[in-house]
Amino acid sequence: MNYLDPVDILLVEDNPHDVELTIRAFKKRKLANPLFVVEDGAEALDFIFCKGRYADRKMNHLPKVILLDIKLPKLNGLEVLREIRADSRTHAIPVVMVTSSREDPDIKTAYDLGANSYVVKPVEFDVFVEAMSSLGFYWLFLNQAPK
Repeated sequence: MNYLDPVDILLVEDNPHDVELTIRAFKKRKLANPLFVVEDGAEALDFIFCKGRYADRKMNHLPKVILLDIKLPKLNGLEVLREIRADSRTHAIPVVMVTSSREDPDIKTAYDLGANSYVVKPVEFDVFVEAMSSLGFYWLFLNQAPK
């Protein structure tokens, strides 16, 4: 996918295996919505705020949902979430933390910073696929976001 195209889902994930499983999960659920993947927190902020190599993007093409890992290189997911919520242009984008961290401080901090949901990645393939496809379906089709 070209980064200039409108994006429905921004997946911020540094684990290629989890990226592939997420893509497979969406395909299994027949979610053909445009998905863009970035691998670290700094790149996520560049993409969202149209900076750096994404400077040609338009801010009116914001993702409909951001699936955000916590443990990321450069900037962690909580720092990314803090920046998203601090900006009036992006503060209403649904952000789902999708992470392997079951740590209570991470969960509490994520919700304190404005996460819409916190999902711990299942280890088993079938459970992971079902969780990711359900997340995509809910946030893209069932959830009603402000215009």
